[in-house]
Amino acid sequence: MKKVVVLVDVQNIYYTSKQIFRRHFDYNEFWKQATNGRQVVKAIAYAIDRGDKKQKEFQNILRAIGFEVKLKPFIQRSDGSAKGDWDVGITIDALEYGSQADAVVLASGDGDFDLLAESLRKKGKQVEVYGVSKLTAASLIAEATKFIPIEGELLIR
Repeated sequence: MKKVVVLVDVQNIYYTSKQIFRRHFDYNEFWKQATNGRQVVKAIAYAIDRGDKKQKEFQNILRAIGFEVKLKPFIQRSDGSAKGDWDVGITIDALEYGSQADAVVLASGDGDFDLLAESLRKKGKQVEVYGVSKLTAASLIAEATKFIPIEGELLIR
């Protein structure tokens, strides 16, 4: 049985799905597709913690599906901008756990991950990227072994 690592950039998927489709990403359907016939080595959802009740309920849903949820605090800067990005954490985990798997599934459209995808492919790993087509960086799509557009059944009605 092939082994897979599943990594989700929760903020990226939330905002891109909402912006283009005005709908939410279906994590249950995603899990079904991403893990079908494969042994999960590690599955992590990376999110920003604002501490509200609805968000905690969502995090518990992710845990029930099978994800480990990693949280960073939401940081509001004095100039009004916000910080909360998991790029380095996702990259470190992809390289660490990816070494134990045949494939790495990354749900994100962030072009910062193109170098990660390239590195994993050079190590002989399958890199499957799920992203909203219109908002996924062309460089990330180009470096992926396979790009799966978020649309249709991957969105909650």
